[in-house]
Amino acid sequence: MTVLIIGGSGFLGAELVRQAVSAGRSPAATFHSRPGDHAGATWHHLDLRDLSRLEGVLDRVAPAVVINATSGGADWSVTAEGGIRLALAAAQRGIRLVHVSSDAVFSGARRDRYDESCLPDPLTPYGAAKAAAETAVRLLCPDAAVARTSLIVGNGRSEHERLVHALADGTRQGVLFTDDIRCPVHVEDLAAALWELTRSDAAGVFHLAGPNALSRYELGELIARRDGIDPSLLPSGRRKDTELSGPLDVRLDSRATQRRLRTRLRGAREFLVEA
Repeated sequence: MTVLIIGGSGFLGAELVRQAVSAGRSPAATFHSRPGDHAGATWHHLDLRDLSRLEGVLDRVAPAVVINATSGGADWSVTAEGGIRLALAAAQRGIRLVHVSSDAVFSGARRDRYDESCLPDPLTPYGAAKAAAETAVRLLCPDAAVARTSLIVGNGRSEHERLVHALADGTRQGVLFTDDIRCPVHVEDLAAALWELTRSDAAGVFHLAGPNALSRYELGELIARRDGIDPSLLPSGRRKDTELSGPLDVRLDSRATQRRLRTRLRGAREFLVEA
C-alpha cells in the first residue's frame, strides 16, 4: 500500500515518516521549504495552494492513502483551501484520506469534554480554517478519517518544549497561561494511532488526545522538571487578562476512539514524568 504523507517534513509528519521507515515501509512525503531528514522516504515538493503541483504529486506517487499532516497555521489559503483542494483531488481519484485536524475547531464554551459527535464552533481564524477543511473532507470523502488532536509534545522537539526553554533562559518574552486548558498528546503515540487508522477502513471523526487536561503553565512545569529546569523561572499569566482571542478550556474526549485502537494515548503526566 503506497502512502503519501502531506507535510512530512513537519513535527508530526517527520514522526509518521520515521515510524514507517522503522517498520520497513517506504513512504512518499511532501515538503514545502526543504525535504525531511529521513532517507527512507521519497520526497516531493508541494504547495497546497497550487492545484497543478498537487495533481502532479498525486499522479507521480499514485497513493492508495494520503495522510494530511500539514500545518498551515491561520493561513486560510493553505489550511482551509489547501485541505479542501486535497479532498477534492482524493475524491476524484478514489484515494483514501486521513486528515489531521485540531481541537481549535471548538470554542471552549462546552462545560463538558468534547467527544467525536460535537460540531465545530471555532473562535479563531486557525480554528475556522481547520473546521472548513475537515467539513469538506467529511462531505467529499465519506470513507475518510478525520483525526482531531491537541497540543503535540515529544522528546524536546515540539514548539511547546522549545518555548519552555526559551522562557526559562530569558531569550523569549511571554507567559504560559494558567487558564488555557488542553489535553496534550505525545507525538509518537499520535503518529502510531494515525498509522492504525491509515491501515484500517475506519471512517468518520476520531479524537486522538491524551487523557490529562492541563493548563499550558502546568504543561510547562512538567516539561521543565523533566529537563532539569527550575519551574519557578517560567512566567505565568491568565489568557483572559489579555486581548488574545481564542478558546480557554477545550478538553477532547478520546475514550471512544481509544477503545478502537491498540495504541495507548498516554497523558502528559505519564509520558513527561516517565522521561
